[in-house]
Amino acid sequence: MQHRLWLVAALAVGGVCPALHAQSGGDPGIPIVARGSRAYEALTSFQATFRQHFDDKMIDQPDSRGTLYQEGKNHFAMRFADPPQDAIIADGSKLWVYTPSETPGQVMRYPLQNHPTYGTNLLGTFLDNAVERYRITYLRSEEIDSHMTDAVVMEPIANDMPFRRATIWFDRENSLPRRLEIEESRDHKRTLQLSQLQINRSIPPSTFVCKPPAGTRIIDQ
Repeated sequence: MQHRLWLVAALAVGGVCPALHAQSGGDPGIPIVARGSRAYEALTSFQATFRQHFDDKMIDQPDSRGTLYQEGKNHFAMRFADPPQDAIIADGSKLWVYTPSETPGQVMRYPLQNHPTYGTNLLGTFLDNAVERYRITYLRSEEIDSHMTDAVVMEPIANDMPFRRATIWFDRENSLPRRLEIEESRDHKRTLQLSQLQINRSIPPSTFVCKPPAGTRIIDQ
């Protein structure tokens, strides 16, 4: 599987479970994350354009861009404009990873895990019960695309997540992420920059349907 799609796919099929530990202390990042959790819980849908950048000591990874969609708990799509046609799609029952830029003529299909909250829900991975599941440390304030944000470091309390820590820049206006910097290992870090956020709008159902060209081989995992 292409590395630039690995994190989302790992969250979708890896059976991530929450850690039931209360966040202690009075770090100023805690209420920021709590507001983000409440904003996430109020969402019916989320859409944003993204730019993805990699820092990897071992592999030269190109940047990519596209549009990210989330609706409900089990419908997710990351549709790439560069490289074109590449996509990762959760249709509610299956996860499809289609990367013709690297592996033309095939699509990988995975069963979605049964947990109702975690997995294909990218925002939920970081914002659902976040205060109980992460060690939270306020980092700094920063302006991103004319929006004031607060950067907060979030380290998973449990050891069953496919990343070591994440820094999330929360928009002060809507309390949702504007940037996610995810440290998957000591040698690999990715940054997702989100813009043109659209919240609680109708998303066409076809967005969450994978229709590769005729003759594409479906490989079940």
